[in-house]
Amino acid sequence: MTQTHSQSTNKRSTVQIVTMSIALVFAVIGLLGFVPGITTNFDTMTFAGHHSDAKLLGVFEVSILHNLVHLLFGVVGFLMARTARNAVMYLITGGAIYFVLWIYGLFIDLDSAANFVPLNDADNWLHLVLAIGMIGLGAYFSRSNRSVTRS
Repeated sequence: MTQTHSQSTNKRSTVQIVTMSIALVFAVIGLLGFVPGITTNFDTMTFAGHHSDAKLLGVFEVSILHNLVHLLFGVVGFLMARTARNAVMYLITGGAIYFVLWIYGLFIDLDSAANFVPLNDADNWLHLVLAIGMIGLGAYFSRSNRSVTRS
């Protein structure tokens, strides 16, 4: 292996850096969901379901399951960011998952057992923003630089 090849394989593409940044945000949000004070009504947090009054930043309903999903989403993002192609896949697939969550949150009764994550209106609209942002970034990186997605 030549020095040039070694240097080029260690350089991360923009899509990999963006994906790692998004993964870091998800991981930090997942961790912050377990921090009393940053999560209000922390003592009411349940494993899952809508009965929890715990809210991240006093706005977004959280549960242990919700926080673990954010942590897992972060870990998966870091793993997928190893290659540009997988980073694009993470962005598009993750965005699609958040779009489905947005639709789900719009149609379920937030006070029913179907709200097992749990979700509230703030979560629902954040999920739409995440869906648009992640799919948009994934589409941009897959189209703007085809050679990046082949690495």
